[in-house]
Amino acid sequence: MSAPPGPPARICCLDLDTFFVSVERVLNPDLVGKAVVVGGPRGARGVVTACSYEARAFGVKSGMSLTEAARKAPPEAIFMSGTHGVYSDYAEKVRAIAQSYTPESRVASIDEMYLDFRGCDRLYKKPHDIDGDATILRVVGDITGRIQDELGLPASCGIASCKPVAKVASNCAKPAGIRLVPAGQEAAFLAPLGVRKLPGIGPVAEHELHQRGILTLGEVARASLDELREVFGSRAGMVQSHARGIARAELGRERPHFREHDPVGGTVGSISNERTFREDMTNAHDIEERICSLTERVCWRARKRQVKARTVTLKLRYADFQTLTRSRTIEATHDERDVLPVVLDLYRQARRRKKPIRLLGIKLSNLGRHDRQLDLFAPGTEVNRAVDDIRQKFGYAAVNSANSLRSGGRLRNEDE
Repeated sequence: MSAPPGPPARICCLDLDTFFVSVERVLNPDLVGKAVVVGGPRGARGVVTACSYEARAFGVKSGMSLTEAARKAPPEAIFMSGTHGVYSDYAEKVRAIAQSYTPESRVASIDEMYLDFRGCDRLYKKPHDIDGDATILRVVGDITGRIQDELGLPASCGIASCKPVAKVASNCAKPAGIRLVPAGQEAAFLAPLGVRKLPGIGPVAEHELHQRGILTLGEVARASLDELREVFGSRAGMVQSHARGIARAELGRERPHFREHDPVGGTVGSISNERTFREDMTNAHDIEERICSLTERVCWRARKRQVKARTVTLKLRYADFQTLTRSRTIEATHDERDVLPVVLDLYRQARRRKKPIRLLGIKLSNLGRHDRQLDLFAPGTEVNRAVDDIRQKFGYAAVNSANSLRSGGRLRNEDE
């Protein structure tokens, strides 16, 4: 005898609208209602991290170069580098609110997370709720309401039976809306949408699909697998299933896309920060100060994650875009006093040309967990702990080494 079916899956994709801009507006309400571009000064080298809907109306979008954004944005648009050290704090407060409503959640990035409300309708049901969908809609509305009221941040949510459909629904709900796709209506919801709406279909795949006359997700759902394999290769079956609204009804393991998300004890992947300079650099002293600043940050993040690294990698890009990487394996550490000499030596060995430098990056990998108690009496531990405590309370920029500050340690953090 087969087991009775469990409660229907109700996965919510919670996405903070124009997150970096929204945080800046909390800090400076004068920005509300204005075209705002976060990423750097108007026309500077770099890319747009986030932009307000007022700026998007002129064709500005995330990932666009600041130079192009300056051409498209109106003269009165406000370009800014962003406030260092505050975004992660706001993201953590949002997660604390959302996670208090559901037993299971997954962080996707600094401004996006998934919540599983399977069976929660029975917990939250009120007499006036006509069904379980109405209950979850109300609860998600309570969550976004609290995020807005307590933090001043707008959020959009999509609710569906699986993550891909929930993600599409959240995008359709923007700005500051909620969209629920009832079980059984996933395919009908997706069918009229353009192919680019589905996660996993990028601009190249969109162009190739259009060349084949496939414009909507409904057409992807009906296409032959052989035709889709010409575009997606081995991913064709998965993409078609998602276009039909079919995917596993679970959150999956946490795989944060945002580099500054540092789960405690997380040893998967690496910890890296890099900086593209607004002006190519040639002065050796200034370059080494930038290296100091980057080293300080990745080591701080390793301590925050409670891991140590055995491999250190330097990334160097010249003004003509030639890019070099150099790595070295060392004794496991998370202390910049151990890492900095290694990075500087890697830099000096890699720097064989007199060309100006466009980008520097530092990565810690081969990560392993460590017990904080083992480090109580290690040299310099009390200094690191005191510095980390200050940063935990007041933000990363509250304290920096002298070399880091001389190099502009309070720089725009491109990874935050």
